[in-house]
Amino acid sequence: MMPRSTLLATLSFAALAAFACAAAAGCGGSDGSGAGADAGGGGSSSGSGSSSGSTSGSSGSSSGSGSGSGSGGSSGAAIPTHAGNPDGSCTAGVPAAGQPADTSHPTVIGTGTAASCTFALLQAAVAKGGVITFDCGTAPVTIPVTSTLKLRTDMNTVIDGGGVITLDGGSAVQIMSFNSANFQANENRLTLQHLTVINGKMTPTMAIPTAPAPCSQGFDDGEGGALYMRDGNLTVIDSIFANNQAALLGPDTGGGAIYVLGSKHGALIVGSTFTGNTASNGGGLGGLFTELDVYDSLFSGNEASGHDANNNDATKCSVMNNGQNETGSGGNGGALYSDGNSVNVVLCGDEIEDNAAGVNAFGGGLFFTSNNMMGTLTIIDTTMKGNTGGSWTNVSTGSVKSAGSAVGTNTKSITLMNSMLQ
Repeated sequence: MMPRSTLLATLSFAALAAFACAAAAGCGGSDGSGAGADAGGGGSSSGSGSSSGSTSGSSGSSSGSGSGSGSGGSSGAAIPTHAGNPDGSCTAGVPAAGQPADTSHPTVIGTGTAASCTFALLQAAVAKGGVITFDCGTAPVTIPVTSTLKLRTDMNTVIDGGGVITLDGGSAVQIMSFNSANFQANENRLTLQHLTVINGKMTPTMAIPTAPAPCSQGFDDGEGGALYMRDGNLTVIDSIFANNQAALLGPDTGGGAIYVLGSKHGALIVGSTFTGNTASNGGGLGGLFTELDVYDSLFSGNEASGHDANNNDATKCSVMNNGQNETGSGGNGGALYSDGNSVNVVLCGDEIEDNAAGVNAFGGGLFFTSNNMMGTLTIIDTTMKGNTGGSWTNVSTGSVKSAGSAVGTNTKSITLMNSMLQ
């Protein structure tokens, strides 16, 4: 048998997601009975918002509570002019790694006018890698992205929009892709700062085998409407992601704006805004085997468009997909989604409002399942309000036993300070 680390490095995204769900906790089946060695996926939910549920670890060492509610939705959001949480910040400050990257010695796009800032020049600069800045004049400039920008995976890249550049996928193409063949091994980092990224669209192609519901429907691919990253590390600073779309249906696909898979050092989001983004899971931001650290940011009006969560249940579906009898078609994590082993989620100084999980799915604000129950959840100086979807908290240690009705989580422990959770 292959060593586990070798096996994970060779799996596809969908197979990794299936592996993650099977490894420990289940992924929030709509019947509230998630399968696995550690804990179920939480209470039940319904579109009427009248259901409730509870979970407990199979070993008897975990405890939790859950409830459910219906889903709302997002439509084309107005593009904000300023990034970040307008109503608060992380009192401890942003980590040093979250400071803007040095942009000395850049490749400069443009010669001082909007017309000089072309997609062709941007494409060539991305192929070169390194630091990329823009000289397009002082007024805001939108650069139409007509094909996906293939980012270098063998070196660091910084794209600095200077607060005036918008990359627009025209609701036709995924805007950026960082696709390394390895898994949690790459040291290289992509930094996006002072940039607006809108209307990216990732069109899925890998349809799930046809089977009647409650067997899973939709697609196994199509992650990351604006950015898909595998085996890379990501920093986003003072940036806006709006109206991006990934695959709209499927139990494991997701990341309306950004999806990061198998990151060694995780995704760090600072002072940024995610609004009007949509995907089956993780309407705004999704991560699989990737730490998510989010500071001073706003997630508003994002939607997880799938439904009935996901589970592995041979009594309800005889058809195999990704090595499981998969039921449910996503809908977890209206704003943020995190799944995998031994990764943490940190929210500090954030506002997470009016996001929607799908019908019979979980975590309008946050879906976070640590499949080996070793990942921790930290929520500090953060507000969650107006989010819809089912919820549960299953935690194995510590005194905090509930993360509120906007969160669905299996986690080792919860640190909760100076926050308002619905």
